[in-house]
Amino acid sequence: MGLSSAVSRCSVRSHWTRLRRLTSFHRRIMAQQSAPSAPGTLQQRKPPGAPTSLVPTSLVRTILVPRPCGVRPRGRRGLHTASTAFQEVMLTSERYGVQRLPFSRVSDSDVAFFERIMPGRVITNPEELKPFNVDWLKSVRGCSRLMLKPQTTAEVSQALRYCSERNLAVNPQGGNTGLVGGSVPVFDEIILSTVLMNRIISFDKVSGILVCQAGCILEKLNECLEEQGFIMPLDLGAKGSCHIGGNVATNAGGLRLLRYGSLRGTVLGLEVVLADGSALDCLASLRKDNTGYDLKQLFIGSEGTLGVITAVSILCPQKPKAVNLAFLGCQSFAKVLETFTTCRAMLGEILSAYEFMDEKCMELVERHLKLSSPVTGSPFYVLIETSGSNSTHDEEKLNNFLEQAMTSGFVTDGTVATDDKKIKMLWSLRERITEALTHDGCVYKYDISLPVGKLYDLVTDMRARLGRSAKNVVGYGHLGDGNLHLNITAESYSHSLLDAIEPFVYEWTARYSGSISAEHGLGFKKKQFIQYSKPNEAVFLMQRFKAMLDPKGILNPYKTLPPSS
Repeated sequence: MGLSSAVSRCSVRSHWTRLRRLTSFHRRIMAQQSAPSAPGTLQQRKPPGAPTSLVPTSLVRTILVPRPCGVRPRGRRGLHTASTAFQEVMLTSERYGVQRLPFSRVSDSDVAFFERIMPGRVITNPEELKPFNVDWLKSVRGCSRLMLKPQTTAEVSQALRYCSERNLAVNPQGGNTGLVGGSVPVFDEIILSTVLMNRIISFDKVSGILVCQAGCILEKLNECLEEQGFIMPLDLGAKGSCHIGGNVATNAGGLRLLRYGSLRGTVLGLEVVLADGSALDCLASLRKDNTGYDLKQLFIGSEGTLGVITAVSILCPQKPKAVNLAFLGCQSFAKVLETFTTCRAMLGEILSAYEFMDEKCMELVERHLKLSSPVTGSPFYVLIETSGSNSTHDEEKLNNFLEQAMTSGFVTDGTVATDDKKIKMLWSLRERITEALTHDGCVYKYDISLPVGKLYDLVTDMRARLGRSAKNVVGYGHLGDGNLHLNITAESYSHSLLDAIEPFVYEWTARYSGSISAEHGLGFKKKQFIQYSKPNEAVFLMQRFKAMLDPKGILNPYKTLPPSS
């Protein structure tokens, strides 16, 4: 009797029991496998006559080998930047018809001043400036002729004080991974880069509190913390490039928000330089501080319009000792929702991520990036991560959930992985969707929060509205957070297509009490639509804060808020 036929006569629970007995066998098999189908598969329905597969081989616990200091850990996720060479992008001012505000223009004497306070770290070469004038999506472009690279808060303070006196506009920039045009100039604003502000100031292993400069790359911070048995409380596809200061300035969400919450809860303190050059030291390392107004919240999510974040104090969780990742196929979005409800109830405290994507996303990842999914043939896919301290406990909970999901018909196909290599491979199918979309043409991106039950209805309605005028309309995102990433591709930029999308997408979102920006911010592209998510009184109050903290409007102009009347 073959292994498959023997297994097919067993219950799902028996599958898991037999799996544990075959540990050594599966370890030998997995060691020989390197294709994307290497993780074991779990399948409920098959075409007539097809053999039943064992479920799932990769839940076998693997032994992790300690890595030498400085070696990048396997299985950690990072942004895979597009390999295409820099191409000329239409100026933002021309594409969107923006008028330059009456700021001063940079003179030779200005450059000479900056050279004195940060010698060798003032960039004026047009070729060197090109990539810093264009966003990652290559959708907006400024024409800055000057970039500053300070190393200390004092240098940022001197630079901003001078810019305020001279009425020179400034564009703060971190890793330049933003998706709404907030990280690059619109005209000739001075680029103030935090790339050299990359020093870890302190880390307390007892409290788990990290204090660092704003220019530290998220992935590097995570690597350093892992050596101490901790991790960062946020994880993004752009982690290999993005800066922690930029993450805080945009209130980035990401893949761990379901487990660890938003930066508004994990950030304990900030150091910020205001528009006039004064430094605000609120770099507290206390989890409780109820003295007066919580000023740091003003700057979290302000996108560099109220001040330049120079240092961050953040609470970091301990690194999980056991991580499992399930990649499952569902036959409808209703099944995706039922799977989530069951998952949340049965996995409880070990659930760390619940992501979904439609079949169009998988088609683009396979076509443009040549990645292969071990699970195919489903209209929807979900990626479920568990993180805990006891592998036996976590596997048992995951096994029980998978049994319930299969027998209830919520899940029809899937694969599970526990070792770093397989986890990284499965995560890449989700994290590289953004990259795949950039290879599909011009991308119109929308980052929406909605009631979870309505999440995919917007995708369906948008497809019906646009018809053949769009190349692809896809939906994916953080279902556990109610966050949809709606993406529309076309062969090239089209005003008529944009008019068909906007403001329809924002009107639809407002109709169901959603938010037009869940985690990307408003930046340049979305600022004029803020009224779909915020009442006029709230927008007016925000404008008053801006006028008070930056009366000349030199910090990241043309972004986040509509002009004051």
